[in-house]
Amino acid sequence: MSPKVRWQFWIDRGGTFTDIVARSPAGKLITHKLLSEDIYHYKDAGIHGIRYILRLPKDAPLPSEHIEVIKMGTTVGTNALLERKGECTVLVINQGFEDALRIGYQNRPGIFAQKIELPDQLYERVIKVSGRLGAD
Repeated sequence: MSPKVRWQFWIDRGGTFTDIVARSPAGKLITHKLLSEDIYHYKDAGIHGIRYILRLPKDAPLPSEHIEVIKMGTTVGTNALLERKGECTVLVINQGFEDALRIGYQNRPGIFAQKIELPDQLYERVIKVSGRLGAD
């Protein structure tokens, strides 16, 4: 007996647009693009896009029995780091390695430069720990 074929969704939520690619149970690929934020029409772009593709009413629950997978990625977090926006962050790292990211690779285009200009760190402070004993 073969497993029941169900919908698959892959979602990329960006700062401006959310892109959705879906594979129907018949194998057809469907794409949909919508605004990531549209407070007058929906609370969550990904969920709204899935409802749109499945032709469900605005507040209808997603039929999980008909959905195999929903995979979502976002560029919002990456952009926040690159643009230095968002909440302050802390680096938690093993004791003895707290300056590893600051030191970096030590590759400098101006090897004889007397004033080395390092980029700003993405974290505000460092917490050093004695080491991890297990995954928990």
